[in-house]
Amino acid sequence: MTQDFDLQRIGQGLAFAESLADLRQALTGAGATAVVQAPPGTGKTTLVPPLVARLVGADEPASPRVIVTQPRRVAARSAARRLAQLTGTRLGELVGYTVRGESRTSAATRVEFVTAGLLLRRLLGDPGLDGVGAVVLDEVHERGLETDLLLGLLADVHELRGDLRVVAMSATLDAPRFAELLGRYDGGGPAPVVDSPSVLHALEVRYTPLPARGSRSGGRAAAPASSSGRLDERGVRPEFLEHVAATAASAHAEALAADAAVDALVFLPGAREVDRVAAHLERLAPGTEVLPLHGQLAAAAQDRAVSGREPGGPPRIVVSTALAESSLTVPGVRLVIDAGLAREPRRDARGMSGLVTVSASRAACEQRAGRAARQGPGTVVRCFEEKTWAAAAPFATAEVHTADLTQAALTLACWGSPRGEGLPLPDALPPSALADAELVLRGLGAITESGHATETGRRLAEVPADPRLARALYDGAGIVGVQPAAEVVALLAGDLRGYGIAPAGGDVARALAALRTGKGPEAKRWGTEVRRFAALADGVVPQRVNRSAADDARAVGVVTALANPEWIARRTDGQEYLLASGTRAQLAHGSALSGQPWVAAAEVARTGGAAVIRAGAAVDEATALEAGAHLLTDCVEAEFVGSKVRARRQRRLGSVLLESTPVTPRPAEAEAAVQRALRAEGLAVLGLSPAAHAVRQRMALLHRELGEPWPDVSEEALLGRLQDWLAPEIGRLAGGAAAGQIDLAEPLRRLLPWPDAARFDELVPERLRVPSGNTARVTYDDGQPVVAVKLQECYGWAETPRLVDGRVPVLFHLLSPAGRPLAVTADLHSFWEGPYAQVRAEMRGRYPKHPWPEDPWTAPATARTKNRM
Repeated sequence: MTQDFDLQRIGQGLAFAESLADLRQALTGAGATAVVQAPPGTGKTTLVPPLVARLVGADEPASPRVIVTQPRRVAARSAARRLAQLTGTRLGELVGYTVRGESRTSAATRVEFVTAGLLLRRLLGDPGLDGVGAVVLDEVHERGLETDLLLGLLADVHELRGDLRVVAMSATLDAPRFAELLGRYDGGGPAPVVDSPSVLHALEVRYTPLPARGSRSGGRAAAPASSSGRLDERGVRPEFLEHVAATAASAHAEALAADAAVDALVFLPGAREVDRVAAHLERLAPGTEVLPLHGQLAAAAQDRAVSGREPGGPPRIVVSTALAESSLTVPGVRLVIDAGLAREPRRDARGMSGLVTVSASRAACEQRAGRAARQGPGTVVRCFEEKTWAAAAPFATAEVHTADLTQAALTLACWGSPRGEGLPLPDALPPSALADAELVLRGLGAITESGHATETGRRLAEVPADPRLARALYDGAGIVGVQPAAEVVALLAGDLRGYGIAPAGGDVARALAALRTGKGPEAKRWGTEVRRFAALADGVVPQRVNRSAADDARAVGVVTALANPEWIARRTDGQEYLLASGTRAQLAHGSALSGQPWVAAAEVARTGGAAVIRAGAAVDEATALEAGAHLLTDCVEAEFVGSKVRARRQRRLGSVLLESTPVTPRPAEAEAAVQRALRAEGLAVLGLSPAAHAVRQRMALLHRELGEPWPDVSEEALLGRLQDWLAPEIGRLAGGAAAGQIDLAEPLRRLLPWPDAARFDELVPERLRVPSGNTARVTYDDGQPVVAVKLQECYGWAETPRLVDGRVPVLFHLLSPAGRPLAVTADLHSFWEGPYAQVRAEMRGRYPKHPWPEDPWTAPATARTKNRM
């Protein structure tokens, strides 16, 4: 079957053709894995799949298929179309593709391009990959979560099927990382790495940052040319987008003056920015065809943008997201304009996920620049300072560290490797995000406590959408019917803005109504998804039935709320809403949902630290409670406030308070409230009397010097064992006693160990007898026993007393007859021998009525004057 692919014809003019022999040798050796490291434009995506197909089909009568993954649908379609063209066959015959909602393959297909997510779902249904001879993972350097998971799962498949070849392809210099990973498949050293020379021509790099504030005349002043100049709390600044558009128009006009065949490619972080800059360029560059390229566009519009200029057609400027950064080539591009920004997923402390705009990595910027020099000398214009590029991260953050892991965790659970245990993943799943994901999945009934998939979980995994949307599909179908549920889930599972959410003011119901009556590509794509989800829900494609407007609105609200019950929100004040998750959020500016008392949010994003509901559906309270039934709680909440316990019976939907009524707490509830207050605010809630403070200090010294069984009386230790020493007092407080009536001295003594407690006053006495016959109080602040006593009362005391079985000397504060400090010493013997003479000389004249003998060793100790003696 080797005649199917003419590698010499396919590889004509492609740099990677020189590396085919090395790859063939790597894949026919002892192992069956290899890593291809080749810069964009070398032809690896075009040449590696047919070579692998020839290798796996050489001795096989049935010609096993080669699966090639791409991170994006447009890349899968484009790569398949180009390879089919080079083989002289129709798309879907020798070469085909399968992406969400679209497939062009046949029984004769030898190379099939798919998205990474689609191959993951295919693996769950067919873990042995029957009929597949090899898998080629393209663009692994992008560190997409689904590609990372495939690297781990394919290790198990390879162990089951030693004949399965696996090739990972990277466009950056981190190939050794993946070689080490694939080497574990065969239990040996790293997989062989096959390099390819770059085909880049001369590349001119320019930096044209946004002018500094005040440097432009007229209009609005510009911001500093830094990341802060490009971004503000709301995202990419409009002034910066205007600057990018003006830079692109000017640079393209200059390039066209030298060569009329030059097309331009502009890189921006997201679809919103692409559309805005494209609108500016249509005004600034008349006579130029301006083509947006992002994931929200219909397939036909995407394919048109990457197909190249038609013969005799006008010059083109393609305005793209990172979608054109790798995986596909846009013909004719010799000029790149780079905004230097990227959009990455992030999770906040509450587990809310969303996309944030950040500076692009250096690797990404280099790949973007390389697009200009594939077919000849090119130019890249970076709309930022050179120091910004130098300070950027070397590589983009791996998605596993920033994304919501709910779907990934379900995939691993269904695979039989909960949390990725035992799989050679590039990076372990972050514990915090993984714990959040498993909490969601357990709430859906998708996994067991051990993390393994349930039957419900396996059913949810069959739906090509987030598990929460899968749950909304199945549960919603039982509440509002299969067709309405499928319609809403198809809308929510797609790109909301691509389906017209923005024109609908963020109202899912309005967007859905527009799609039902629409005739454009978005409506067609949505209709295809509806049929697919409806078939999953009940195995058939049901016919549309007539429903009233009220039923339609309820169906939209129910399914949207079922998809994200933690995002059911109630208006609290003005336009602020409280989500069931506890997050406070605002409606997006101009939202059609303004004024609604209840909203089921479909999209919540962080903007400048604040949460914004960008899309959702209006719901009534009954619908909110029905969809979020598992979040309903009805309990008594008691608080210890102002030294009193107060309680209210509260009914909540998650964090949303529905009802609150004052009640008398039960003893257990009141005691729990006291304990919560103590643990939150510490013993200061009750206060420490001087006696309690003294007992605690003495106990602390014993614990420090002797250890067990003398207890630890630090704040943390005491709060950790409240029931051991404070239970009666907690009961009194719960019963209504004021905090000021509680003295902790006696409760602390309950912690003294028996029978050692009998020696407590001996080891750390409260008072110490001095030579005059009096007793002096001992304080224990900072773990040091201290006695303050008049100097005359200590005459003849040669040895400093030591406490705690002789371990700790007493520190003496020797006082004047008026009680003022004269000396501090922990060595009385040395004091009498030395400093005493100086003290005597200074004090005998000031206090003549008191004895100041020359010999303190033999003088009687006294607290009296000389006359009274």
